[in-house]
Order: sequence, then C-alpha cells, then structure tokens
Amino acid sequence: MRLAGKISLITGAGSGIGRSTALRFAEEGAVVIVNDVHEENGNQTVKEITGRDGEAIFIQGDVTDPADVQKMIEKAIGAYGRIDVLFNNAGISNVGALHEVEPDVWDKIMSVNVKGVYLPSKYALPYMMEKKSGTIINMSSCAAEMGLAKRAAYSTTKGAVLSLTKAMQVDYAPFNIRVNALLPGTIFTPFVEKYLKSSYDNPEEAIAGIKTRQLSGELGRPEDVAAAAIFLASDESRFMMGSPLYIDGGVVFGKNA
Repeated sequence: MRLAGKISLITGAGSGIGRSTALRFAEEGAVVIVNDVHEENGNQTVKEITGRDGEAIFIQGDVTDPADVQKMIEKAIGAYGRIDVLFNNAGISNVGALHEVEPDVWDKIMSVNVKGVYLPSKYALPYMMEKKSGTIINMSSCAAEMGLAKRAAYSTTKGAVLSLTKAMQVDYAPFNIRVNALLPGTIFTPFVEKYLKSSYDNPEEAIAGIKTRQLSGELGRPEDVAAAAIFLASDESRFMMGSPLYIDGGVVFGKNA
C-alpha cells in the first residue's frame, strides 16, 4: 500500500496508460479521481477500480478548457479536501514532418499536450501550496530527448513539458511540492495501435521497425509506465525533484550494434 490514503487525480484516465495507472494507484491504496473527456471511458475505469474494492470517482472535463479544469479541481477539492498527487497524463499524438503538419493540427496537439499540463497544474497548485505538500507527475516522452522521424509536433510538445517540469520544480520546491516527468518509449496502447493503423500502409511493418530501435526488442506496456508513476507518486521518490524518469526500453541512451 505504497500510496495509502493519497488523493490522486489522473487526467486522461479513461484508457491506455491513464487507466492502467488509475488501477494500479487504487491497488496501492490511493483514492483515484478519474478524469477523461469521454464519460463512458472514465466511468469504465471507475467501475473497474470499485469492482476491485478500490475507491474512485469520475469527473468529466476537457484539459484544454480553463472553465472545465477549474470546475474539475473544485469538485475534487469539494469531495476530498485536497489533492496529494496530480498526474497530467492526457495527451494525443501526431505523425508528420514539420511541413506536413497543418496549422489546426499543430494547435490542437499543443493545446492538449502542453496546455493540458498547464491548466490542471495551475488550478491544483494553490491548494497544494496551502497544504505545503503535493506531487505532480507530467507526461513527457523520450521524444523530448532525441530526434524522431515524422514526430515534429509531438516532439515539440513533449520537449516543452520536460522544460516546464524543471521550471515548475524550482518555483514550487519551497512549498514542499515535487514535480517530475515520465519519459516513455513507444507503449502499445489502444491509442498507439489506432494511429499506427491510420498512419502506415503496413502497421505490422511499422511495429517491427519500432521494436528494433528499442534495446528491449519489444514495445512497452501501459503497466510499465504505471509502475514508474507509482514510484514518483510515492514517498520512495522523495529525493527526486524536476527529474525525467525514462521508461523507454533503452531507446534514448542505447544503440544496437
């Protein structure tokens, strides 16, 4: 029960890494506030948690909408009086070199992946500052640390999230608030499966190519990232501040012969 009694809010918890993390947080004793823009998905996550005797509620909200996010935070505070852990997980991807990315697509991915970290943090931080306690986990990516073909918009957002994480840590360390980032490699989620099928003529060939660039020789699982998130959310990581945590199968610092 590494997260016993901790009130946690996870954005984008209706599927993939978010859902897996929500389930694992609950198993470790956390109360989980599930956020997702899709009501059906969010409620399904809550159903799975409560079906395993965990405690969870669903709060629908769009992480790019200031009014939605402010209401979400206020509801969470109204229900539990505090937020101990904020996991800014919600995000989207895009395939394309810079000249191939349309302005509206660029704006959308910037909004979800960067603004979607800024807004929940902005409205949760005053409560954490008042309590002089809190942990924020931001979802970056190994793409923030390496050149990755046809990921111009996505890589830009994840680099921004990593830089934001470091800046936030400096500002909020005096309030005993820790801010760290997760940097996954390619994790085989339903979302990744969908965009591989829609972006490549031969998805199986694309998956095989991705596997070769990771020293592990395989794609990561949502559970791999969830385990790292538990570590950052727990007191075990008390001395980690403004740090990137890689869960990438060796893609960033390794190289196959």
